[in-house]
Amino acid sequence: MSPAHPISRSFTIDVTPALRPLVSTALLLEKLERAPRNASADQYRAVAQRLCTLLVETPPGAGLDQVLAAFPATAEVYENLNYASAGLCRAPLEPALNAELDASAAIRRAQKQR
Repeated sequence: MSPAHPISRSFTIDVTPALRPLVSTALLLEKLERAPRNASADQYRAVAQRLCTLLVETPPGAGLDQVLAAFPATAEVYENLNYASAGLCRAPLEPALNAELDASAAIRRAQKQR
């Protein structure tokens, strides 16, 4: 499995037939993200809504992880869908923890300045 690449590069993802609709929709979203003027707002919304439906229906596992690693826009949508229960579940832990610690420190400083 290759890491996330620009659409212009070739790479292969081995997925089950059940994941093919998700991969196709993820690829379409990546294309729309790179050329936003090529689609209307309604077309973009339709792709995003279809992607959300497919992500909710797709069970967690290696196949989904492979898709999310290959398609950054889809990974971002996945994180947004799961934020309430899992936070930034695809973000590296150390930067997320450091951001939280920095935010807490900034809040404490602001409270002391009152």
